[in-house]
Amino acid sequence: MAELLRNIQDTVARYAAIISRVLDVSVEIVDGNLFRLAGTGMFAPGVNRDMSSEGFVYRHVLQTRKRQVISDPGNDPLCTHCQHQNHCLEKFEISTPILCDGQVIGIIGLACQNEEEKLRLERKLDDYLDFLDQISDFIGIKAHEQLEAAHNRAMISMLDSVINKVDQGVLILGEEGEITTFNESARQQLHLGGGLLGRPVGIAFTGDTLGNAKEYKLAIDGTSRTVMGEIFSIGGSDPHYATVLLFTDSKKLHSQLYEMTSTVSSLGCQHIIGTSEQIVQLKLDIHKVARSSSTVLITGESGTGKELVATAIWQDSERKNQRFVAINCAAIPESLLESELFGYVKGAFTGADPNGKIGKFELAQGGVIFLDEIGDMPLHLQVKLLRVIQERKLMRIGSNQVIPVNVRIIAATNKDLRQMIEERKFREDLYYRLNVIPLHIPPLRERKEDIDSLVQFFTERYVRLFDKYYAGIDEQTMWYLREHRWAGNIRELENAVEFMVNMMEEDGRLTVSTLPKEIREAVGSGQNRSPDVMTLRELERREIAKALQRHPATTEGKRQAAKELGISMATLYRKLEQEENL
Repeated sequence: MAELLRNIQDTVARYAAIISRVLDVSVEIVDGNLFRLAGTGMFAPGVNRDMSSEGFVYRHVLQTRKRQVISDPGNDPLCTHCQHQNHCLEKFEISTPILCDGQVIGIIGLACQNEEEKLRLERKLDDYLDFLDQISDFIGIKAHEQLEAAHNRAMISMLDSVINKVDQGVLILGEEGEITTFNESARQQLHLGGGLLGRPVGIAFTGDTLGNAKEYKLAIDGTSRTVMGEIFSIGGSDPHYATVLLFTDSKKLHSQLYEMTSTVSSLGCQHIIGTSEQIVQLKLDIHKVARSSSTVLITGESGTGKELVATAIWQDSERKNQRFVAINCAAIPESLLESELFGYVKGAFTGADPNGKIGKFELAQGGVIFLDEIGDMPLHLQVKLLRVIQERKLMRIGSNQVIPVNVRIIAATNKDLRQMIEERKFREDLYYRLNVIPLHIPPLRERKEDIDSLVQFFTERYVRLFDKYYAGIDEQTMWYLREHRWAGNIRELENAVEFMVNMMEEDGRLTVSTLPKEIREAVGSGQNRSPDVMTLRELERREIAKALQRHPATTEGKRQAAKELGISMATLYRKLEQEENL
């Protein structure tokens, strides 16, 4: 900021001359370092001199950012330390700050050498002070324009340098949609030879979004090209720089996206549905362990939601803004699993990507890696995984470079790892490295009180998805859902609800008839029952449900069901009402 006024010294000198002519007094203008840039009258000989040894009043103005009017120079307290205090030639002084962006960048100094000049100023002091304020504002505005111009030149130079180093294509368009700037990547991706500058570009959003990029159709010289990217409005007053398009050719982006690990939903504890004691405790445990960096082993049957628990730990941790990389150890062929986990360098093996590939551990750097179905990992890879966990380092296949790893490991399995250790199918040392914080998800059949809330949650989801009218679910239908053993756990329940919403009639009721056939048959035949003796209440409930299933859901149907059961209609209604109130 100190150099601003020096860069416009000619302008400063013109304003000093104007003030001097209008007020007929001596005028000087100094910068923030008290260097005299302009002077008239008694100040003219000292132009381009350092005045810091004399500027006691000016230093006060720099500190306070306020104008100073001194009617008795030499005797004013601000003149106490001035070497000219006892023989001051000035009779009257005005010091006005010059501001730019809130900072004092200089001072306009005005001085009278005789009583006549002093009296003339004092008679119209307010008018003259307003005049000085206006001149100060003019100089400040000019300095700001100079600063903005320098800033814009620096920004344009920097942008030109940056955009030619990025891999993405960059097009900068003017207000009329013409190309004003582009980089080499844009020229190559659009396959356009010759000059691009000045060519008009039509941009139309197709409505599709892939990853974090939107799909656009570009019309250039009568040809159409599809790209994935983002458009940003620059704003400002320069019509040559109105819009920026950052883009990647669609084929290239598709290839990159297919290389990504997975599309993981960022779901937290609030998405774990259930009010049972087990689920409440599980949520508390997740919150406790989330802030740690210790390894977690999640166990539970298939379909219980192990990945949801893993993402909940991630979202409740300090790593939630980092990556969550999931890999299913059972879904990837054994021959490829090592390269997926640890990556490889160029030429590591036949058939490998010639550019090499980053592994999932590197991809998850600073974040979380989720090793699902860890029980299916081959023994020889278990050794390498153990080494990575212990040393927090890895080497890509075909490389000698040691790469430090900072990831939190969350593993999951539906297998009994202790049994696998006895069968020599899983390493005991790896088990203890993974089982630092064990979390178990109970099967749905052990927490049937969660079924109601899960059914409600999935019903609302699929009713919205299929845009259907929903009026409610019959208690008899809920009884079937509660009695089913759910071997597939929550995944099976979700599939069943999706089927039921699809089968729902226009009345919007979920009834026994909408249930999947295998659930009706399994519950109705008692296949879901354990060999233990059934309670009388359970027996009564089952027989009532069977009788109701055999007849239409009408008053006459219920009368026939009551007759088969050997009870009155009033008794049947009372028992159904008791079930609804449970």
